[in-house]
Order: sequence, then C-alpha cells, then structure tokens
Amino acid sequence: MARLTREIEVWGTVLYVDVASPDVDESALKTGLDRVRDFSLHVDEVFSTYKSESVVSKLRREEISIESTSDEVKEVWNLCIAARDMSGGAFNPWAVAGGFDPSGLVKGWAADKCAEILQAHGGRHILVNAAGDLALRGGTFVDGVVQPWSIGIVNPDNRQETVRHFQISDGAIATSGTYEKGAHILDPHSGMIAIGAKSATVIGPNGALTDALATALMVEGRDGAAIFGNPELSEYSVWVIDRYGDVAWSLGPLS
Repeated sequence: MARLTREIEVWGTVLYVDVASPDVDESALKTGLDRVRDFSLHVDEVFSTYKSESVVSKLRREEISIESTSDEVKEVWNLCIAARDMSGGAFNPWAVAGGFDPSGLVKGWAADKCAEILQAHGGRHILVNAAGDLALRGGTFVDGVVQPWSIGIVNPDNRQETVRHFQISDGAIATSGTYEKGAHILDPHSGMIAIGAKSATVIGPNGALTDALATALMVEGRDGAAIFGNPELSEYSVWVIDRYGDVAWSLGPLS
C-alpha cells in the first residue's frame, strides 16, 4: 500500500491531501500530487478575486463576458446559477460588492477536481481538504481494513472541541462557520452580516454544491431547511448549529 500526504499553500489557505493506493507505487502518487499542485495554482490564477489579471477579476470589471471564457469558468458560473436558484438567492455570487465572486463555491468544486486528478493517477483512497471543503474517495485504511473517512465538526465557540463526526467513504462535505474567518459571510438579501447559523455542514455527492449550500445555510439558518425539499438534493444531508441557543438540527440520510 503506497501512501503520501502533502500540504499545498494556495487560495490564502493550506490544501491538505492524503492519497493511498494498493495499485500503484509512490512515484505514481507523487505525479498525481504534482498535478494537483499545478491545478490548484491554476485555479488561483483563474478564479482569484485578489489577482487583478485573473479571469474572475476581468469578469468583475466587465472587461470580458462569460461567453468568452473557458469551459471551466463557464462550468463554475453555471454551478453558481444552479446554487443561487436552489437556495432562493441565499447563495448569490452576483449580490456582492465588485461583481461576480464564486469564492463560496469554487473551493468545493476544485477539491472534487483534485480528487479526480488523483484517481486518474491510481489513487484509490483519497482525502482533499480545502480549508473545510473536503472531497473524499474510497474510504481509508484503519488497522488494515477499509473504513469510511471520519470527519469531525468543531464547536464554533471552542475550536478545541469536536461536537460531531460523520463517516463518509465517497462524496463531499463542506462546513461554513464563524470560526474560520470570523463573521465574513454576507446575507445577499440585505447586504448585512449573515446571522442564520453559527455553523453549517452539508454532505453530498457534489463538492461545489455542498460548499455553496453550507454558505446559504449560514444566511438562512432554520429557514434554510426548505432548500432541501428540492428533489435534486435528496442525496444531501445537513447539520447546523443554531445561532441562538445551544442547539443543532439536521436533515437527510446522514443526519
């Protein structure tokens, strides 16, 4: 069993990758990790709102149109539209100062793409953690047995305390909360700081949507439960720590 881990400084955070495989050697996994590094740096060049010459920055300044961009930019744009519509506008990358900002979705999207790169290079057991947006494949080895990845959710009021674990073999999980960057999420409806939840976790097959919908739940709080009545989200699970009172609520098959 070959296994490698790597930390990649990118997107203003650290991308952590853990990959293992019984099928290929460490050299193949290292090549996959190098491709992940190159891709993650490419994502920063394309989607960063801090780099003046990124594609997204040019879109924000209306120097280019979405029609003139690459397929990957159009893919993210269309995912943003889908997440905006599903959430009733609670996630809305266009309702921000300066124009289109896909930051609330693109890390989850990119984590999935990184997992796909590693699979293409023989990785079978994969964890990609983009600062709370995780892509998971194939479970992990514990005492020689394949088991689901165990993903802990920390208390937003005390980061030393883990308050819930989820067992996931394949899929994505995203957690948004005040502990990552403080009160940084804005309510697109009002333009004010979001006050719907302290922490919101979404689990499902698509990393872009788990990322975006976790953001939406930070805005909507308990009202956001209605979002998951959408048949397209039947495979998604939710766990939310309420803004008011020491309570949490959940929805879905892993709740």
